Order: sequence, then C-alpha cells, then structure tokens
Amino acid sequence: MITGINDFKNVFFIGVAGVGMSAIAQYLAGIEKNVSGSDRYFVKGEFNETKTKLEAEGIKCFLQNGDGITKETDLVVASTAIEDTVFEVQKAKELNIPIIKRSELLALIAKSKRTIAVGGTSGKSTTSAMLFDILEQAGMQPSIISGAGLVSIIKEGKIGNAKVGAGDPMAIGWLVIEADESDGSIVHYHPEIGLLLNVDKDHQEIDELMSIFTVFKNNSKKFIVNHSNVLAKQLSQDIKNDFATDQNSGAGYIAKNFKQEGFSIEFSVQKSEVRSKKSEDTSQTSDLRLQTSVFMTTIGKHNMENALAATAVANSLGVDLETCAAALKKYEGIYRRNQVLGNTACG
Repeated sequence: MITGINDFKNVFFIGVAGVGMSAIAQYLAGIEKNVSGSDRYFVKGEFNETKTKLEAEGIKCFLQNGDGITKETDLVVASTAIEDTVFEVQKAKELNIPIIKRSELLALIAKSKRTIAVGGTSGKSTTSAMLFDILEQAGMQPSIISGAGLVSIIKEGKIGNAKVGAGDPMAIGWLVIEADESDGSIVHYHPEIGLLLNVDKDHQEIDELMSIFTVFKNNSKKFIVNHSNVLAKQLSQDIKNDFATDQNSGAGYIAKNFKQEGFSIEFSVQKSEVRSKKSEDTSQTSDLRLQTSVFMTTIGKHNMENALAATAVANSLGVDLETCAAALKKYEGIYRRNQVLGNTACG
C-alpha cells in the first residue's frame, strides 16, 4: 500500500503529457525518483515538445503500448482521462502494481512538505505563480506544482508548471500547489496554509462548493480568505490574516489606489498591525499601518486582488511588503493568460 512518497522509487505516469500529470512527474524527478510515462500523443518518429522537455528532466517517455511498465515499477499514476480498459492499466493490474489518481499522489506530496494550497473558483494559477515568485525573491527556495506554465520557468527551457527549490528538497522550503475544487480533490489536502481566493458558481453548485471549501478550511492549519468575496469571507478563520479591496472590511491586508495604464497596473498594499505598549500604570494598544506601492506588468483589478492574496500569504511567512512589491514588479505572468508577446511602437 502506498501511504507516502517514501513508499515508492519507480513511478510510471499514464498520460504524462497532461498539464497536471507532467507537473507532478517533473517534481518527483526533481526529488530523485525514477520517473517514466507514456501518452497517446507520443507518436514514433514525430517530434513532441512536451516529450522532449520531459526527457530533458530525466523522465523516460514511452509510446502508450505498455513497454514502460515492468516488474520494477512500484507505482502507476493514471489521469482522470484514462479508462480502466486502457492496456497499460490492465498490465499494471496483472503485475499487482498499485494504481492511484493524480490528485491522490499530489495529496501525498503535499503531506511530505510545508505546503501552501491555493484554492478558489478562479485565479489559482496566477496567484500560485505570484506567490512562488515572491518566495523566490525572498530567498526561501520554494517549489511549485501548478496547473499552468510560469513564463519565468519556461524561459529556463522547461514546461514551466513545476520546479523543485534548491537545497535538500525533502527538508527545507515551501511547496506551492493549486487545490482544485472541480473534482473535489481539494478535500484531500492538509496544508500548513490554505488560501481561498473566491467562491463563485462554477463546476459545482454553491452549496456543494461551500461544503468543499469548509473541509478545505478545517484541514488547513492557517486559513486566509478574500474578504471582498461575499461567500469566501464566511469561511474566515482570523480576519487579521485576510485580504480585501474594501478599505472598510477590517481585513489585515488592503489593496487601494488602483490605476491602470496600458498593460501596467499600480496600487498600494496596506497592512494593519495592532501593537500593545505596556507601562507600570497602563496598557495601551495602537493600530500601526504599513504601506507599500506595487507596480506590475499585467492588467485588471482581478490581478491586483491575486497579487494582494499572494502578498498576504508571503507576509504571514515573514516576507516584508517591500520584498513582495519587488518580486511582483518582475512578475512575467503565466503562459497564455494575458501574456504580452511583444510591443509595436506607433507614430
């Protein structure tokens, strides 16, 4: 039985080219597992960019014919798109090799690390990328398993949806993951920090979403929510850890003074801190407000909100607001999400 990532060494992915599967495969290769996989899009004699980049990470790629699964295989991972009738699934069963879904494996990985799980109906990939960049800027050697490619990682010649932080990957650093509510897999994660961006009707009915996100909250040691979202704020654990664009919300982190010019946005992040001052005769508290300006090459108030969420999490880990702003200024975005490919001067 597979109960943790130390229970296997040789792992095979059926459908390894998928964005969710390839991210986990790269992460496991980065922590020195022997990783291989197949995909229906791998065709003999035809170039496949994903296959080439996976192989560059030390992941052996096979045609989807069963050749990659052997008696030495400890674990087989199947994506949700893989039916039980697929030959490789049948071969794994014949060899009595454990088979688990991608979400189950991600939960095992998250259990092995200090994990920040980013949840919500929308904005998960973007916020995860922003948070990863901030933690890197702060020298915290983070890892990430994402549902989209970060442009900064793609520029390294990788797929971009996963990276293992430097140093001993099993001992230090934070892992940032997306927690998906669409298939209910979010309830399997028990992160150090759970982040809830928003709750809107998508994939599930509202009642079901609130039930799922309530489990997510209860499974998280610290839970940070968006107080500007009517439903998300109902799940607040501690308002001083939360964020909002409403200055009257009482949230600990506020974004204000939004401006957009072309493909750039600018805004301020304000953090409220209550500090106690004691003397022999009296004890007083004061409300201290820290503020920094943020400039980013992106568009929309929704990205201000995503950046604010990432800042709230990073600051709760000890990253100062100025470091957060410096990282966000260099943020390059994620693949095919408001991605600027070039500028042409007119005149």
